[in-house]
Amino acid sequence: MEAIESEPQVLANRRGVAFSVVHRGTPVECVITLAALEACFWLEPGADDARVLKRFSDGYRRIRAIAERRLLARPATRIELTLEDFVHP
Repeated sequence: MEAIESEPQVLANRRGVAFSVVHRGTPVECVITLAALEACFWLEPGADDARVLKRFSDGYRRIRAIAERRLLARPATRIELTLEDFVHP
C-alpha cells in the first residue's frame, strides 16, 4: 500500500498549517507556523483561511524541501517548521 500525503489544513487554533509528507514510505505529520508564512511567504497578518492556504500552496515546494531536509537530518514522526527553519536552513 502506498502512503498518501494529506490535504493541508489551517489548525483550529490558527497557529499554523498542518500537512504531511511521506518520508521513507511513512507519512509524517508536519506543521508550518503562521509566523513563518507571514515572514517568509508574504502572508498578511489576520488573513482568512483561504488566503493562508493559498500562500501555503504558493510556497509548498520550498516548505516541503525544508521539511524533507529536517527529516533527513533528524527522522521524526512529527515536525514543526518555524521561522528559524527558513531563515537558517
